[in-house]
Amino acid sequence: MLTAYIGAAMNRARSEFLLDDGIWYAEIPELPGVWADGLSEEDCLQRLREVLEEWITLRLSWRLPLPEIDGHVPPAPAD
Repeated sequence: MLTAYIGAAMNRARSEFLLDDGIWYAEIPELPGVWADGLSEEDCLQRLREVLEEWITLRLSWRLPLPEIDGHVPPAPAD
């Protein structure tokens, strides 16, 4: 279930090359604070996935809900 949620979230990722900075930037707009940068698009998206996993872990540890993404319902925070 969590793997499907992460996959759906990553499918919503938007990346772009920032010419002035010479780096790639990526974010998942529906998830505030989930963004990353890197020297290549591949590196940037890998970092974004790591940030997403940490974001999920943190929200669950704080017992905060995760938003539904494309019909994928994340696990509820444990009591």
